[in-house]
Amino acid sequence: MAFCTNGCEIGREFAGGGPPGYTMGMINAANNLPGIELGPGVWTDRDQLRFGFSRSSGPGGQNVNKVNSKTELRVQIEALHGISERSRGRLRLLLGSRLTAAGEILMTADNQRTQEANRRACMDKLRVLIVKAMIEPKVRRKTKPSKGSKMRRLEGKRLTSEKKRNRSVSFE
Repeated sequence: MAFCTNGCEIGREFAGGGPPGYTMGMINAANNLPGIELGPGVWTDRDQLRFGFSRSSGPGGQNVNKVNSKTELRVQIEALHGISERSRGRLRLLLGSRLTAAGEILMTADNQRTQEANRRACMDKLRVLIVKAMIEPKVRRKTKPSKGSKMRRLEGKRLTSEKKRNRSVSFE
């Protein structure tokens, strides 16, 4: 497995989604993308991805107190190329509190013991969100109940009413 300078794996199959057979994270020479691919046709320049490291609260035993393994990934949402404005809007909604006031995407990972594994986890989280944002939601079409279904509903109500009326005892 090879890694690019920012730690993303080159050619690793991605399990989080996307079209079948799609390899995410590839620096894809076939598509002539100059940076790191984050989704189908979505990429960013390598220098736009900024990684920061700090002490983690995750697994690692005594190692946790000595090694800066928690990873923070920051990237400007405007630095993502190849994503439509509608998808960008959906991405903003999906990000929620992970979108800073400055318009940066902030992803963190501290569930692994090493910086490298946490760096990959951050990239995978970002890729999953981008792929989800690219899915166009189906437009809901308003429908009305048919005349027959209205008649069946009213007939059922009438029969239930009649059944309950017949249960009452009349004292004459």
